[in-house]
Amino acid sequence: MALLIDIKQSDWMTDEHLRDVLLPMYPSGDIRCGQSPGNLEEIEMLVVSTYIEGEALRYPNLKLIQKAGAGVESIIADSTIPESVQVTRLRSDVPATEMAEYCLAAVFQEQRHFRQYRDNQAAFSWQPTEPKEPSKTTVAILGLGLIGCIIANRFLDNRFKVTGWSRSLKQLVGVRCYSGMDQLPEILTEADYVISILPSTPETIGLFAQQRFIEMKQSAVLINVGRGDLVNEADLVQALDNAELSHAILDVMQVEPLPNSSPMWQHPCITITPHVSGWHLGDSICDIAENFRQLEKEQPLLHLVDRQLGY
Repeated sequence: MALLIDIKQSDWMTDEHLRDVLLPMYPSGDIRCGQSPGNLEEIEMLVVSTYIEGEALRYPNLKLIQKAGAGVESIIADSTIPESVQVTRLRSDVPATEMAEYCLAAVFQEQRHFRQYRDNQAAFSWQPTEPKEPSKTTVAILGLGLIGCIIANRFLDNRFKVTGWSRSLKQLVGVRCYSGMDQLPEILTEADYVISILPSTPETIGLFAQQRFIEMKQSAVLINVGRGDLVNEADLVQALDNAELSHAILDVMQVEPLPNSSPMWQHPCITITPHVSGWHLGDSICDIAENFRQLEKEQPLLHLVDRQLGY
């Protein structure tokens, strides 16, 4: 029984680096890297970051696909994966905290008009502008799982008014919560910042399209650190051109890397970062080794994904 690491994102983490981290946790484990997989019939656990459709079929005895992260939409979308293959993901406060810091940094730059001052500097223009007060600013968090709750608490700690939306109603201290598609327009209408951390599911793909942008304040800023396919990018560009919202800060795109042909690269109302909001896995790497151990023992796995729900 072997575990194969095939990350396919060497600019983030190499297979060899992850293997070197895992081996001390499970010295007796047969842990291999994508460049030298050995006998494919021995591979029963596959660790991926980028997943390619049909990849699971290379391994006839595969039992588990472990995502080295949270988003599993590319795996779930592969209808060729046998029902017998389980899917797990990672859950950790470390990348969640980093994503909260990213969102805070993005919002505070807007509150303090850093984009405006950058343009003013280029024009040799000295124009002071009053900062926006957190206590008079509403931040809407869409998606109230582990990451969403950590982000919400960070904004509460910094004196912002925080609202939250999720598929089913949640109860969070200090957060006015909404749920269901019927209540989505209400939370969008009042938000100064809309932060999306939603997973990719049939209900959320393309959620941010023309109608949603119409529902938002013209002064609102959209921040997407969830999944790229939540946003209809053509509708977003049109909405910004029509001043239906103020700005968009995107850490995730429909296609990554973002193609050079995309109009979003040079759009003055879009800020792009290359999927960096949550970088480090922290101690959640231990869960990869633990799932390998549990798989060998035929014991329940950590953070098992419901393939029907998509998370």
